[in-house]
Amino acid sequence: MSEIKTHYRACHLCEAICGVEIKTQGEKVLSIKGDKQDPFSRGHICPKATALEDIHTDPDRLRKPVKKIDGQWQEISWQEAFDTVADNLAGVQENYGKDSVAIYAGNPNVHNYGSMTHSGVLRKALNSRITFSATSLDQLPHHLASYSMLGHQQLLPIPDIDRTHYMMILGGNPLASNGSMMTVPDVKKRLQAIQHRGGKFVVIDPRLTETAAIADEHHFIRPSTDVFLLLAMINTLFAENLVDLKHLASLTKGLDQVEEITRGFTPELAADKTGISADSIRQFARDMKHPQGAVCYGRMGVSVTEFGSICQWAVYVINIISGNMDVAGGALVGSPAFGYIKPGEAGGGSLGRFHSRVSGLPEFGGELPSSVLAEEILTPGEGQLRALITTAGNPVLSAPNGRELDKAFAGLDFMVSIDLYINETTRHADIILPPTSPLEHDHYDLAFNRLAVRGITRMNEAVFEPEAGCLHDWQIFNGLGEALAKRKNIDVKPLPAPDTLIDMGIQYGHFGAATGHERALTMDKIRQYPHGLDLGPLEPSLPERLCTEDGNIELLPDYIVQDMPRLESSLIGNGSDQLLLIGRRHVRSNNSWMHNSQRLVKGKPRWQLLMHPNDMAARKITDNSSVKISSRVGSVETLVVASEDIMPGVVCLPHGWGHQRSGVKMTIAGAQDGVSMNDITDDKYFDKVTGNAALNGVPVEVLAV
Repeated sequence: MSEIKTHYRACHLCEAICGVEIKTQGEKVLSIKGDKQDPFSRGHICPKATALEDIHTDPDRLRKPVKKIDGQWQEISWQEAFDTVADNLAGVQENYGKDSVAIYAGNPNVHNYGSMTHSGVLRKALNSRITFSATSLDQLPHHLASYSMLGHQQLLPIPDIDRTHYMMILGGNPLASNGSMMTVPDVKKRLQAIQHRGGKFVVIDPRLTETAAIADEHHFIRPSTDVFLLLAMINTLFAENLVDLKHLASLTKGLDQVEEITRGFTPELAADKTGISADSIRQFARDMKHPQGAVCYGRMGVSVTEFGSICQWAVYVINIISGNMDVAGGALVGSPAFGYIKPGEAGGGSLGRFHSRVSGLPEFGGELPSSVLAEEILTPGEGQLRALITTAGNPVLSAPNGRELDKAFAGLDFMVSIDLYINETTRHADIILPPTSPLEHDHYDLAFNRLAVRGITRMNEAVFEPEAGCLHDWQIFNGLGEALAKRKNIDVKPLPAPDTLIDMGIQYGHFGAATGHERALTMDKIRQYPHGLDLGPLEPSLPERLCTEDGNIELLPDYIVQDMPRLESSLIGNGSDQLLLIGRRHVRSNNSWMHNSQRLVKGKPRWQLLMHPNDMAARKITDNSSVKISSRVGSVETLVVASEDIMPGVVCLPHGWGHQRSGVKMTIAGAQDGVSMNDITDDKYFDKVTGNAALNGVPVEVLAV
């Protein structure tokens, strides 16, 4: 009988990167438990961690390249796959221009370091500037605020949750998401610890979420009106002489202009728009002056709205002018072992270097907003997209107006997907290239160590050897890049394995051996700590790390000034009989591809529409009945559940369901009920500053079926 082995690594299925202990015997997983010796997650895991086994053993998961021949999928060799993809992509570019091929990168790419380190090989060989990603369906306003105010899109302030005494959470539900733009395992205990040390945390959300249920205060807010609340808090800080920038005072520009531009956004105006009292709004601002640290944190509910850019800018301003930026208990930028941002670092960001062909929306960081992907394919003319590469993404379920994307993908000249599954998006591909399973490759958390609420570094070793004939994602990118470069007769070199590249970055990073730091970190040294190496709490460091040209914080970027007239003239929050749609997350199903695990979809159904009883009564809708939800772009039918946890005038539908489409090869997911929320979110409803999708606050009608 095979030896029982114990492996330690992090779960990569969400941002929390909880440490896990995996026991195996031969090729079988015996158990997956929380790693009690992990200094960051402290033994905590959520239900998703056990699904690592399900993904690895899933019979629906692709192991070899497949090609669609006469409508049927057939396995082919890797060489045939690379050559076929290279011939087709190069052919499309020869006929229609280099920008006739686009890349779409999904959220799971940041959980696979091989994709992050090696996708550039393919991008260089392709030489198209047309790229899209899940960033513009999610956190783009965070990156824009960091780029425009601090000088680098990855210089992201993180809530110091372990030391703060007051935390304000707007549009975030970390008990379901396990943190988002805030890597925070065991978040429930960390939030409760704020209360135990005499502090409090407050949740602002149109729904009484799992997080709101344990908060000291929860306030309902009309969707998309957070911008008025945040601006009123800034107004109050000035009006009540509460502004104190502390050590950042000499490093900021535009303070007087911020006071002027927010002068008309009073708590009374915000109360009328949001439904939260002016007294409460003033108290929120006063509470940000807690002497032992306070932090304002805004997430999906404020980012994916039509004024998400102003919202995240306002969050930064509140933390800065209340004296809570770059201080213990406030918001601090992380100091990771790899990816430490300081002046001179590449990839700082950009806005508007070029614009989309049809709607004229700006690029950010070299990417166009995903809300225009369908129209760039469907609209004829010079520059029309003819071919597409998707990597670990399912925009048909995750991007607005998914049915339009369905139509667009079906009409492409060629499509290739790097993915584990034949899902709602990849079913349109001509070739699918599957990487190894998560347990078959090593991993280093490039993105989430940077966003962690405490310094952590860990190398996650592979649990199993890859099956014969399988390739890692980085090997696929190398292979595609080489084949395409050969086809085009250009010089593109493959890259060495990801751990080699990361080792170089660590050695020359903040804690690295080559930079003379006392920790003298190398990859070999990190490997000596299989439970993870604690790098200590977040530390103030912003003055020396500002990446703006003059080394100062820009408190009032140009795009804020330019967008204020749109906000001032908007009708948002003015009241209407029309219902507003918001999404929701569940701890078991952060992403749609988790729905092919039986242990994650079992239990009470989670896909129904939530609706307040008063709204149901007004429309003669009964509990647990079928309803039709309609928006400008389409309609879906599902079951409705009466709930007083949802604010009147608001309905709530989760993202990621709706797997019954023809051609999807996900057996368990396909057996689930539910519809795709993004069949009724609107691709023309977005933040005008960047084109970031406005997935919350979508106007809808709900009628009994």
